[in-house]
Amino acid sequence: MIDVDSLSKKYGQVPALCDLSFKVRKGELFGVIGPDGAGKSTLFRIILSLLLPDSGKVRVMGLDPVKDYKSIRKIVGYMPGKFSLYEDLSVEENLNFFASVFGTSIEENYHLIKDIYQQIEPFRKRPAGKLSGGMKQKLALSCALIHKPELLVLDEPTTGVDAVSRSEFWAMLHQLKEFGITIIVSTPYMDEASRCDRVALMQKGKILEVATPGEIVNGFQKTLFGVSIGNMYRLILDCRDFEMVETVFPFGEELHLTFKGGGDHSEELREFLKSRGRDEVSIRVIQPGIEDRFMALMGTS
Repeated sequence: MIDVDSLSKKYGQVPALCDLSFKVRKGELFGVIGPDGAGKSTLFRIILSLLLPDSGKVRVMGLDPVKDYKSIRKIVGYMPGKFSLYEDLSVEENLNFFASVFGTSIEENYHLIKDIYQQIEPFRKRPAGKLSGGMKQKLALSCALIHKPELLVLDEPTTGVDAVSRSEFWAMLHQLKEFGITIIVSTPYMDEASRCDRVALMQKGKILEVATPGEIVNGFQKTLFGVSIGNMYRLILDCRDFEMVETVFPFGEELHLTFKGGGDHSEELREFLKSRGRDEVSIRVIQPGIEDRFMALMGTS
């Protein structure tokens, strides 16, 4: 569905994309995961023919976004990160407008948006600008789907919405796969990576890894430890002072830590921390997650 080959882009002297190559298969839910500034939006805009690359090439269903941009825009649905619908138009008017742009109607493709639109249909006369964040999200997705695209491109669609709306949104994406729509979605939330068929981990314009969520987690080969105690800031400094500690990062109320060589020096660390007055420290073996793998890859890139 999408073939990205040696893609690069700079803004002045600042590199945004650095020699990116990956493929998105037809019918899959593909995630591009990375923090703000990783280059996700630049990548999506090039795929959508909204931005020209400096080098490399992209093919969307065999079409060139530079030469075949008109054809690509007919088969792609796009939902940008920032709400970009007409805020002074009602929910119903926005949907009718986007349907007319693509020469279709709400009735023709209502089956595609039914489960999504029914949640906002009671507010169809309300101006879009007065909807809640979750409702705006559902309206934007409905507008992106109204012409029955073959490819759906979603740029950080869950940023700024509550946890319940995020969960509902991902459930809707999995339902859309049943219609044969290929979906590529970007997000800064590592926990959302597990909801994708495959993901590309991205940082500073580079692809760190492309794999299934399970393969990414399995790529973390070292024993991971969770370390916790009251004063977390002081604890991370003390752990970094221990000579056998290789990496240590804060994760909520616990530190995630590895030792040099990937072994187990937890008892030595416990004694070291006791010498620093930390008698009640908890050290336990834990299972790594995608974010742990991401941090490890950042350290080797």
